[in-house]
Amino acid sequence: MGNIVISFKIFPSEATVDLNLLQKKIEKRLPKFASVHGFAEEPIAFGLSALIAHIVLPEDRSGVLDEVENYLLEIKEISHIETIMVRRA
Repeated sequence: MGNIVISFKIFPSEATVDLNLLQKKIEKRLPKFASVHGFAEEPIAFGLSALIAHIVLPEDRSGVLDEVENYLLEIKEISHIETIMVRRA
């Protein structure tokens, strides 16, 4: 089986959250079967930016989307997460 890439829009809990540090926390917090393909920043409003994370997951494992979201939501600097795209790698 192959892999899938899931793109998450991650909203920080505060405007003062350092997105570079948040990227590092996300990379450390992901389960072993997941890896980061890349990050991007998306301006929202008034100096607040969301972090777009592209995460590679195995296609043959069930429930990976919910599992990864739960891992990420345990990071206190994350307010909420939106799944914006799921595609095959």
